[in-house]
Amino acid sequence: MIVRLGPVLAAVTVLSASAPAVAAPAGQPVPEVMAALGDSISTGFNACGLFVSCTSRSWSAGDHADVRSHYLRLSKLSAPLQENNHNFAEPGATSADLLDQVRKAVEAKADYVTILIGAQDACVRTEAAMTPVQTYRQRFDAALAELRSGVPRARVLVAGIPDVRRLWQAGRKNPIARMFWSIGRICQSMLANAKSTKEADAERRTRVRERVMAYNRAAAEACAAYGPNCRTDGGAVFEFPFTLDHISKWDFFHPNALGQRVLAEKTYEAGFSWLDPR
Repeated sequence: MIVRLGPVLAAVTVLSASAPAVAAPAGQPVPEVMAALGDSISTGFNACGLFVSCTSRSWSAGDHADVRSHYLRLSKLSAPLQENNHNFAEPGATSADLLDQVRKAVEAKADYVTILIGAQDACVRTEAAMTPVQTYRQRFDAALAELRSGVPRARVLVAGIPDVRRLWQAGRKNPIARMFWSIGRICQSMLANAKSTKEADAERRTRVRERVMAYNRAAAEACAAYGPNCRTDGGAVFEFPFTLDHISKWDFFHPNALGQRVLAEKTYEAGFSWLDPR
């Protein structure tokens, strides 16, 4: 049985999904140590094998050429960064796990940290089990405070949580996708009764989507409070019109290698401007 698996890409408008973070100074020094924090999206789950984390395909800290991760792009500019790419994300992680991951990043002395966390706070068995927005914000604030205390100069990129309703829209007419969602009990708060067009199911999906949007706003506000060393993707991930071509056919849920590549591209473009020392 599949439980607490991280989700795929998705989209919502910038204004509804996130608030802008404080603008970072132009031309940031290239990092020497980076760390990816989050859930199974950032571990590359199902991107290269059946029900395994493929960290080489991670949009953030992966080293596979096909994905063109943040790490690969930055390591071309920074010799010290090479082989200093840590992935502390964990499949199934929620906002409750973020603080422990931050502590690992502090121990590693990471000066560039990516965070994509919260899909599993919404992707649960029932709508009632979703994490309250206030709790999510408190956990995010606590994690960023720990990061600031441990590595004050670290740059932070907060990527948006996917809108899994877009996944439902892409796969609801595909019988194989529906089978995986049902048998694996994947993200039932959103994907239960995937064929149903009843008003109650439509309203449930809307409420789950709205909860994800609220998480994204909370994360963006926490990022803004952190200061100019924190950036969000500005809604870029949400605005990408992904299809099942970007989704792993092992579970019809996680990004495949192409989906990871898109995540890397959209988040990198929306993130920091880095000085090229070459």
